[in-house]
Amino acid sequence: MKEYRLRVKEKIMKADLATIRREYTKGGLKRSDLPDNPLVLFAKWLQEAIDAEVNEPTAMLVGTVSPEGKPAIRTVLLKDLHDGKFIFYTNYGSRKGKHLAHNPSISISFVWHELERQIHIEGIAAKVSPQESDEYFRKRPYKSRIGARISPQSEPIESRIQLIRDFVKETTRWIGKEIDRPEYWGGFAVMPVRVEFWQGRVNRLHDRFLYMLQSDGVWKIERLAP
Repeated sequence: MKEYRLRVKEKIMKADLATIRREYTKGGLKRSDLPDNPLVLFAKWLQEAIDAEVNEPTAMLVGTVSPEGKPAIRTVLLKDLHDGKFIFYTNYGSRKGKHLAHNPSISISFVWHELERQIHIEGIAAKVSPQESDEYFRKRPYKSRIGARISPQSEPIESRIQLIRDFVKETTRWIGKEIDRPEYWGGFAVMPVRVEFWQGRVNRLHDRFLYMLQSDGVWKIERLAP
């Protein structure tokens, strides 16, 4: 085993990461392409990602900040875009839930490699209403609802076996019943204040356009250097 690990390490160390690159040639983004509201372009790009069958088009990287000022990032799924807000669901007692309770500032990134596109969003997160969380919870698959009830998300657990035992036990509790949403599980709605669209271009001369929300509610648009 030790010899195998040494061989693997040696192989990794021989890889020249500096030579791994590709040219981006699938499109461009012009100022004339941009609507006044970034949510309009976001919806268009998201639909194009879905139509192109990219892998996990609604997956988004979510960045938060701990009470100690340390950044953290993880992947969640976008579940709605409503009233100009990006909505996702989670356990409020999870690491990200605790971070957002302390500091509601949040960042979101969508990366669609197949289309050579990225979208980076910064904003403020707030819990959605219990009614909205209830409505979405009822739409989740049965087993996902059970999983939400028994998982102490982000906390250490004894073993996977214990997790499965808890799942089976909780399942028997709800046979023939409507599964209630636990109070510690629900949605966050992110109000964007900064949105950047990134389109890969040749020679690393990428197209980057930034929308910044002004105090009067109007979005200011600027082209950024690649």
